[in-house]
Amino acid sequence: MHTVTKKELIDRIAEQAKTKRVVVKDIVQRFLNEVIAELGQGNRLEFRDFGVFETKSRAPRVAQNPRTMQRVHVPPKRTVKFKVGRLMKQRLAETAGNSPTTKEPRKDNEA
Repeated sequence: MHTVTKKELIDRIAEQAKTKRVVVKDIVQRFLNEVIAELGQGNRLEFRDFGVFETKSRAPRVAQNPRTMQRVHVPPKRTVKFKVGRLMKQRLAETAGNSPTTKEPRKDNEA
């Protein structure tokens, strides 16, 4: 698996759009800043067919340090949850070799 950086994505988009890299970088960064701001306010972000970002609250809990076996209080915190959208789900299924569009529907009389 290859890690793709924000810089690489910006370079690809700039090349495809035949636009200056600095312009694309500014737009991408503004977009990411808006996503962070909306999630920070507790809002849900829905990008049709791509997915949904939403914040969830984790309850406080007591954990244990495995090295010292000492119990540690973990405070409550907010985290971000991502639910995969339809197009991404299809693409992931295709790359796994089990595309939902290529499967034959099962007939009732088949065993």
